[in-house]
This record gives sequence, C-alpha cells and structure tokens, in this order.
Amino acid sequence: MKAHSPTRWRFKRPSVIPGFGMALGLTLTWLTLLILIPLSGLAVRSSALGWEKFWSIAFDPRILNALRISFGSAFIAAIINAVFGIILAWVLVRYRFPGKRVIDAMVDLPFALPTAVAGIALAALYAPNGWVGQLLTPLGIKIAFTPAGIVVALIFVGLPFVVRTVQPVMEEIDKEVEEAAATLGANRFQTIFRVLLPGLAPAVLTGFALAFARGVGEYGSVIFIAGNLPFKSEIAPLLIVIKLEEYNYAAATGIAAIMLVISFALLLVINLIQSWSRRRYGYGA
Repeated sequence: MKAHSPTRWRFKRPSVIPGFGMALGLTLTWLTLLILIPLSGLAVRSSALGWEKFWSIAFDPRILNALRISFGSAFIAAIINAVFGIILAWVLVRYRFPGKRVIDAMVDLPFALPTAVAGIALAALYAPNGWVGQLLTPLGIKIAFTPAGIVVALIFVGLPFVVRTVQPVMEEIDKEVEEAAATLGANRFQTIFRVLLPGLAPAVLTGFALAFARGVGEYGSVIFIAGNLPFKSEIAPLLIVIKLEEYNYAAATGIAAIMLVISFALLLVINLIQSWSRRRYGYGA
C-alpha cells in the first residue's frame, strides 16, 4: 500500500466549509470592481499631472488648510467617540434599565439617517438662534459655522462605529474578571485601566479607525454646519466639489489622491497597532 505524507494528505482533504474557491473568486472580483479599479483610475489620473503640477497642488495654502481641517476634525471626533463610545457600550452591556432597547436602537440612527438631514438638523440646533446655540451664545461659545461644528457633525456620524465594534467584545469579558480583580484588591481605576481596557484595545482601535475614516470623507452632514469659509471651516471633500464645479479636474484629482495616500498610511498604522494589541491581549481575535 502506498504511503502518503501527512502534509500531502492534509492538502487533499476536503474542507469542512464548502465553496471556498467560488467564494474567494467572487470576493476578489467584487473588491476589484468596487475598490481596486476606481482607486487605480484615481492613481492613473493623478500620475498624468506630473510631479511639478502635483506638488503645486499639494502645497497650495488653501488645499493644505482644508486637509488640516478635515483630518484634524476627524481625529478629534474619533478620539471623543472612542471615549464616549466605550462608556455607552459599557452601559448597554453591563446594566439593565427601562428604555435600554430604545437607546440601543438609537445608536444606529446615524447609519440610517441621510447625512444631509443630519447636517440640517445639527445646524438648526447649534445655530445662534437654535435650541442649544441660544444657550451657548451668551457664554461666548459658537458651534455652528465654525470648525467646532464640523467636529460635532463628525461625532454624530462616527459614534455608532465605536459602539458597535466595542459592544460585542465587551460582552465576551465576563463579570467574574472584574470581580476577581476587586477581590484581589484592585480599585475601580485599576480594574478599568489594567483589566478591562487592555482587552478592549483592539476593538477600540478598530472603532476609532472606522470613525476616523468616515469623518475624513464625510460631506453631507458637515457642509450645512461648517459655514464653508476658506481657510477657516472649509473641508477637503467640499474643496474637491468646488474644483469640479470650476472644471479644474486636475486639482480635484490631486486633492483626492493626497487624501487617499494620507488615509491609507494612517489606517495602515492603526491596523498594525490593532494587530499587535490583538496578539497581546486576545479579545476580539
């Protein structure tokens, strides 16, 4: 009888989950059609600009300022969402109270609500004569039509990404872990920062990355509350639209390419940190 090596036998053994080849082919085809081809078109169009014209676009003061506002606002909003998203997920996972299901459903509202509707609602709410704005105006605080309004809009659209990413991982962490920490003498501060947060780190980073990526490209909910003043509250996506309306396709393509490169680099760094954290602590792997 012919002997087979264990490696060869494992290679020929049928998979428990059928359809791997077809599923992988459909996945690659779908990703190619929806992501790779459009991004390749952007890269080809950008390469046609030439280095001199591309650098002149990249260092245009108005474009640099718009990029700074877009990435800076998205980063601040993602940080705030990471903090309050953890708190909200903690309340939904660890406590039972009346109206919990309603609050849980409301978290997903920014997913379903059209971004333009959200932008109009936030602008009306935080305008100087709005419900919240008229309370803040006497204090010298102006939200609408300032960069602060951009952050508010990005917090609104980004919060569900953090909550829905952290919530299932938090459900995996047993209460016994917290009780054991308390039994061993840990106070609440030590339990949170030395027991719970390390395990939640991969999920928090994932939610942060998703909220940040959504914030960088957000358009509909921002334009109504930002004021759109050049060098003050003008975001990069709006500047791309302005360049397209001016038939300046080269500048629009250059801005889009710069945003793509910066976003990819930042997400790559976040993904590497997330992978390290997942290997280190295990939850969410």
